[in-house]
Amino acid sequence: MMSTPITRDDLQDFKMELLRDIKQLLNQQKSTKLKKYLRSSEVMDYLQISPGTLQNLRLNGTLPYIKIGRIIYYEPAEVQKVMEKNRILNLGL
Repeated sequence: MMSTPITRDDLQDFKMELLRDIKQLLNQQKSTKLKKYLRSSEVMDYLQISPGTLQNLRLNGTLPYIKIGRIIYYEPAEVQKVMEKNRILNLGL
């Protein structure tokens, strides 16, 4: 079996192909992570709360929502704001 030496051009081609593959994977990952709206079940899972607690957050105006038909949607940024607003710092006092 005869082996062919690897040239600089071979390495350059490999590098360019690898970079294209990495960029493609990163673009796919970005598109799956960026969700415009969350459904109630996703918010409950994220916040580790019950349906009743989520309903209370909606009713008392703590968590803004969008209702289309019977489905309720939440903006991830709004959920994050609620988390930050209710953050408690324990300073050991």
